[in-house]
Amino acid sequence: MCYFCGEKTEGPVYRNSTCPACGKDLKICLNCKFYEPGAHWDCRETISEPVREKDRANFCDYFVLTHRTAKSGPSDKSAKAKDLFNSLFSDE
Repeated sequence: MCYFCGEKTEGPVYRNSTCPACGKDLKICLNCKFYEPGAHWDCRETISEPVREKDRANFCDYFVLTHRTAKSGPSDKSAKAKDLFNSLFSDE
């Protein structure tokens, strides 16, 4: 699934693969299941060097396409978790 527009993609993703709907690169950190802001170099895998541009095609061997989009990215998960935690201590 394309991180930028949410278009569903099928088949293997290569370095030169682009989204059929918006034309953005698909083999990017933002489309990878191992991408996690705050982790070492923002990756849960043990990569040997950082990828500077998370929204541009790269040569990472660990890449696995995920179904995360800009609207459902990791920040949404943490915000939901924080709201749930805070609701434990609210008077409502």
